[in-house]
Parts: sequence; structure tokens; C-alpha cells
Amino acid sequence: MPSPRLFRKPLATGCGALALAVPLTACGGTGADPNAKEITVYSADGLKSEQGDGFYDKVFRDFEKKTGIKVNYVESGSGAAVQRLARERANTQADVIVTLPPFIQQADGKGLLDTYRPQGSDRVAAADKDPGGKWTSVVNNYFCFIHNKKELGKAPATWQDLLDPKFKNKLQYSTPGVAGDGTAVIIKALHDFGGQGPAMNFLKKLQANNVGPSSSTGQLAPKTDKGELLVANGDVQMNYANMKSMPDQGIFFPAARPGSKPSTFALPYAAGLVKNAPHRANAEKFLDHLLSTEVQKQVSSVGGGFPARKDVKATDPHATELAALMKGVEIFQPDWTDIEKNLDSYVAAWKTATGS
Repeated sequence: MPSPRLFRKPLATGCGALALAVPLTACGGTGADPNAKEITVYSADGLKSEQGDGFYDKVFRDFEKKTGIKVNYVESGSGAAVQRLARERANTQADVIVTLPPFIQQADGKGLLDTYRPQGSDRVAAADKDPGGKWTSVVNNYFCFIHNKKELGKAPATWQDLLDPKFKNKLQYSTPGVAGDGTAVIIKALHDFGGQGPAMNFLKKLQANNVGPSSSTGQLAPKTDKGELLVANGDVQMNYANMKSMPDQGIFFPAARPGSKPSTFALPYAAGLVKNAPHRANAEKFLDHLLSTEVQKQVSSVGGGFPARKDVKATDPHATELAALMKGVEIFQPDWTDIEKNLDSYVAAWKTATGS
């Protein structure tokens, strides 16, 4: 089983804070040497392990060995990574950003991405990449919830089950607009309840059980495994990767209503070339590497996720288990254009409804 991912944590500021996993040799940005053998990657968490044996750990090591290019890694929440890119627009620090929808679309909408179609991107489904070439999914993933198997035994079947008083102060989801998986709670509610009004009405009711805001989705998994929480949100890649060290957490997908199928939607890690990247040529090589057949075969075996390339058919034991987990789950396609356009209003409506 892949090792647990790093907890979601706020993005620190300042050049020195970039050395979270790989020490920096330079800050990049204006005046950076474009020929330096390095790149800086801003990424949502989930693909790097505390033990150093996660997907990113292997990808970074192999890339440096292959090219001599060192990867400086900066981890944050999905929305925080885009916010930082926007703040640094006049003095760009990052070369590549990897984040979840709708934040990759938001980065494009803010003019923070440049056009680059990595080698192998022609094998990625049209729905999983930008038609204009601004971003491409590199690891496919799905939104989910988790529950404590020891305390609950059977997972809640529907959204309505989560209103049970037994979940008071035992249920928590990460903050929409900050965490990608937290934003996904709103997206699924909009779909399942048929629009903003009924979705917010339900989330208002759910607030009676909610512990409160959390900028980090990853912090909720160990709390659920220990029984401090009975239910939390997450995503399949993260929670599947955590199962070796957190065996009491179980993945489930709540149905919209009694009698309907459990459902979810794709929540891929999408990568884009940052506009005015200090080390553009190196960044292009890294994006090519992420979509190479060799790396895509490691997405499930090392990372606990799903390959982005359609022509890569993973057959390792983890891939088999992941396929079984998704069996019978209905996959819907969000309107990402609408969500990117109206994200701020959806988050504002959620704050009003929940008093957050």
C-alpha cells in the first residue's frame, strides 16, 4: 500500500519556506538563471509521502537522475497555490503548478498559465485537459467521504444519513474555497440536490453536526481513523494511500437520496506551465516526464491513484483494488466552466448558509 500523504497545511510565505521537502538553491523569479538545473513546483498535497516513498518522491528522484534537474517542491492547499501565483505575478517564482479543479481553471482564468502540451497529452481524455493547452491532468482521482469502520461498521448510505444526531461534533469537512476537497463538497451537493438553493439548505442543516472549518483535508484522515471523527471528506487517492497506516478508515460515496446510486466525480491533479516561468525549458521537460508511460504506470502502484493517460492500463494489485472500490459508483461530470465562473458566489453562499 502506498504511504500516507502529507497533511494539508497552509502555504507558508517567503523564499525560505519553499524548502518543505527538497532544499532550495535559489528563489527563482525575476533575475533567476534560466539555465539553472532546477525547477520549482507548487502543488496541492496528496502525492508526496512523509516517509519519502510516495509518488512525487519517486518522480522527483527519477527526473533528477534522468535530467540532472533538481525539483524544489512547495506544498499547499489547492486554492492557496493559485493565490500565491497571483501574488507573485510581477516576480514569478514557480515553474509548474499542480492543483485540483476548479482551481486549475481559476489559474487559467487569472492569466497565470502558459500554453504547453506535454508529450503524451494527446492520450489524455478531452475532459481531462484544457483544449487551449494550458493544463493537463497527470493523476486521475475521485472525490469521496471516509468513515471510521470500527465505530460505525456500515458507512452512511446517503447525505440524509449524515444529519443523524450521532454525528454531532463527529463530522467535519475541509473549508470550501481553500481546500480542493472542501470545494468538492459544494460541487457534489450542487449536483445531488439540484442547484444552489437546495444544496445550501442541506449544508445549513448539516452544520449542526459539523465540527467546524479545516484548511487541511489531510488532517481529517487520522482523526477519523482514531475515532475522533466518525465521518470526514477526502479523495480516493489520498485515503486509499493512507489505509496501510490508518486501517480503521473506510471510503464511501453518499447517494443523493435513498434508493439512488452512490455517486462521485473526477477530481484530478492537473498540471500547468506557469506564465513567465523562470526555468521554462526545464519545466517543459518535467511536464513531459509526468505524462511519460513509465511514470503513468506508477500512478497506481506507487501513488494509489488512476493514470491520466487512456493508453496506460494499470494491472498492479493497487489498480485492481481501486477498480473494485469504484465498481457500481456513478460518475458525473461537473460543469467546470460554470463552477470556475461562479466559485466565489458559491463559497459566499456556503458561508452565509453555515455561518462560517
